[in-house]
Amino acid sequence: MENKTFDKKDMLLESASGFFMPFPGDEEHDVEILLGFGEQLHPSTREKFNHTGIDLATGNLPLFAIATGTVVGVGNDAIHENFIITRYGKYDVKYGHVSEAYCNYGTHVKAGQQIAKSGGILHFEVRFDGQIIDPTDFLKMLYSNIMQLSVLSINNEAQFVDLNVPIKTDYDADQNEIIQLMLRWLPEYMNELRTGSYHTSDLVEAQLRNIFMQAAEKNYFFESIPSLSNPLGLSARSSLMAGKAQSLLIGDFLNFLGSRHNIFVSTWDDDKKKVLSARFQTG
Repeated sequence: MENKTFDKKDMLLESASGFFMPFPGDEEHDVEILLGFGEQLHPSTREKFNHTGIDLATGNLPLFAIATGTVVGVGNDAIHENFIITRYGKYDVKYGHVSEAYCNYGTHVKAGQQIAKSGGILHFEVRFDGQIIDPTDFLKMLYSNIMQLSVLSINNEAQFVDLNVPIKTDYDADQNEIIQLMLRWLPEYMNELRTGSYHTSDLVEAQLRNIFMQAAEKNYFFESIPSLSNPLGLSARSSLMAGKAQSLLIGDFLNFLGSRHNIFVSTWDDDKKKVLSARFQTG
């Protein structure tokens, strides 16, 4: 069967509940790939075969829903033993060799909800619109989505920067609606930035550079031990700088929505839309 070719925009994953990795992956839970995707040597027969997913050494880890979706398969087969399949838009994600499945067919799930527990090995398989795709590419996209939302402190995992003080932005009054817009449109926005289809204005880029130059001059960086959630080692002293940077990033995202899709925050009047356009105009 000939593989379909998909537009990258069609493959963007949307989720009203944010995004979550399918299993823990940290120093305490080391997950090793035992068998890769595609043509592989069978571990028992040593014959070549086409592997439709990846097999991981998981050792009885919790398995989570990765986004807003629905369980579309729970059962047992000869190859993957107990399994559970969850659908997220056009994506079907299969966990095989599970020791327990906690959801029935038709259950609606949210990102981060535990839906199963792995056995010693996990078979992880992904289909898009019915076609098998490389699960590692899917995991990279999922992780990218999580990091993009974390940068703006709106993800359901650890915030990108946790300063233990409120970070105020110019858009706090409409925060809930903006979060929903980001969960729907942020992957497309980031994809267009990466491909060059959308450009942040020179003025906004200059303002961001200026913020970080001032922060460096005031020694805001590396005041604490850097971590995944706080890679610059920021402290509470930098909350004002973080708020200014987030305001620019959120504003640019909203400008993208307005210029590309004519979508604005519902409470905004024409004057506020014009102010946004003037400030973030990409020309």
